[in-house]
Amino acid sequence: MNHICRTKTLFIGVSLLVALPFAALSFPSVYPTGTTIFHPDQTWSGYTLFNTPQGAILIDMNGNELRRWEEIWGHPPRILPGGQIMGGVGERTPYQEVIALTQQDWDGNIIWQYDGAEQVQTEDGQTVWASRQHHDWQREGSPAGYYAESEPLLTEGRTLVLGHKELVNLEISDKRLEDDYIYELSWDGEILWDWSANEHIDEFGFSEDARNAIYRSVSFTEAQQSADWLHINGMSYVGPNHWYDEGDERFHPDNVIFSSRQANIVVIIDRTGSVVWRIGPDYRETAAMRALGQVSGQHHPHIIPIGLPGAGNIMFFDNGGAAGYGAGTPFGPDGRNIVARDYSRVLEINPVTLEKVWEYSIPGGTDFQFYSPNVSSAQRLANGNTLITEGAAGRIFEATADKEIVWEFVNPYFNANNGRNNMYRAYRVPYDWVPQLQRPQERAVIPPNLAEFRIQPQ
Repeated sequence: MNHICRTKTLFIGVSLLVALPFAALSFPSVYPTGTTIFHPDQTWSGYTLFNTPQGAILIDMNGNELRRWEEIWGHPPRILPGGQIMGGVGERTPYQEVIALTQQDWDGNIIWQYDGAEQVQTEDGQTVWASRQHHDWQREGSPAGYYAESEPLLTEGRTLVLGHKELVNLEISDKRLEDDYIYELSWDGEILWDWSANEHIDEFGFSEDARNAIYRSVSFTEAQQSADWLHINGMSYVGPNHWYDEGDERFHPDNVIFSSRQANIVVIIDRTGSVVWRIGPDYRETAAMRALGQVSGQHHPHIIPIGLPGAGNIMFFDNGGAAGYGAGTPFGPDGRNIVARDYSRVLEINPVTLEKVWEYSIPGGTDFQFYSPNVSSAQRLANGNTLITEGAAGRIFEATADKEIVWEFVNPYFNANNGRNNMYRAYRVPYDWVPQLQRPQERAVIPPNLAEFRIQPQ
């Protein structure tokens, strides 16, 4: 139907470290928010968009709020060229999904909208048509969803959507599953291609122990009356790349790369739906994966787009959060959430050899400085820097290739229900993508010496 405009365990090599409780991650009671570091001569400056309980927020480099879209929710909102915004409207609690995926101009006029995937029940008992979009979407022309040489199409083109379907598949579990469903739309809202995760479980590299754990112990949510067995949390087109140009069919630009947080896998599927490339779930499987180390709870895998430094490499945020299925461990005795790690990593890897090209991490005694056990993302910028969303901590920062932090922002928008300022994902766009705004004056922000910084008594 067409509805347009209507913790903590780590494999290092083959060694399994002892699990530690997540309480090891802690924050001070008082800390500054807003832009806390800014070196204008070293950043790739522009506007930054991120999601909050108050809506999608657009800020400048000094952290000033420039625009708020209270009705735009979902994972994730994005700014498109010309000051347009695209994201979800109508949050469907508790499914982490939205009723409609919408594209609007700066003045709020709807350019494109889709809500025709399936009829669902809302919290108040209404039956409505919905997109069921969650966690990711992509518009043709922008395969990874962020600023690069190629720009998203604004008045035509395909849209790739990550959605949900509920079903029972007794080959997986006797519980009702919340299955991940990827579908591709024409501009007119026709489904051109789709893929259902449950139909491909034999291709994901699960051991017999993992299959048994999924069947026996997959987490069932009473409120949803289903089990989110894979929790795919990032999905994009592979996009144009030199690997495909050199003859490697696995990296066809129309293929799709995605991440399963629960299973610790990153996968590329071709247009037949088959898995053609995979890392995980057990990173002891090959020598190359052992050298990479166990990935756990990861988010936002994508191929760095052409025109950016590192183009063709795969980048993702390796959270270290508890995840994975397999034989029971002291940390996950029922075979679920069997591995984790007490710090996060941003990894850029060669997808053919799996060698690490670049990594941002702070392991060891100072790991509290960089650890987000859930959410989070990484975006390669045009000057070679990387914009990193450390989502659980409500922190966005820009790091150079040498890992120097040249911009940092701490989210000042808190959730009134839980007091947290966490965020899902942030994106940076160039100033000229938003012609409605006057280019802001940039002012350096030099942080104080923490050893001498004090709050003065009243």
